[in-house]
Amino acid sequence: MTTIIILLCIGLMAGILSGMIGIGGGVIIVPALIYFMSVSQLEAQGTSLAVLLLPVGILAVLNYYKAGYVDIKSTLIIASTFIIGGYFGSKISIALDQNMVKRIFGAVMLLIAIKMILGK
Repeated sequence: MTTIIILLCIGLMAGILSGMIGIGGGVIIVPALIYFMSVSQLEAQGTSLAVLLLPVGILAVLNYYKAGYVDIKSTLIIASTFIIGGYFGSKISIALDQNMVKRIFGAVMLLIAIKMILGK
């Protein structure tokens, strides 16, 4: 039962933050699964991608679309290349040592955080 509650909380927080500021999978779900559920880095990444495989953000997207904040052309271009990048990225990640993947993940999050905090 505790596991279900933790998973529900992870999903709820990821959904709220995704709807509010456009984050969820990599920034919320992956670290939460690692630290609260003790899953491996690769299992957390795979699970996060599986969650996003379905149209989980459809209601949030509809709200942004209705308000005029969705660029369909950009969305289609990014989505088409995201598919290709996701395929090759997963192949690379699976081939690497799990500790290396965790370090890369952490470094990317840190660099993004620094840029967001100190950038214009």
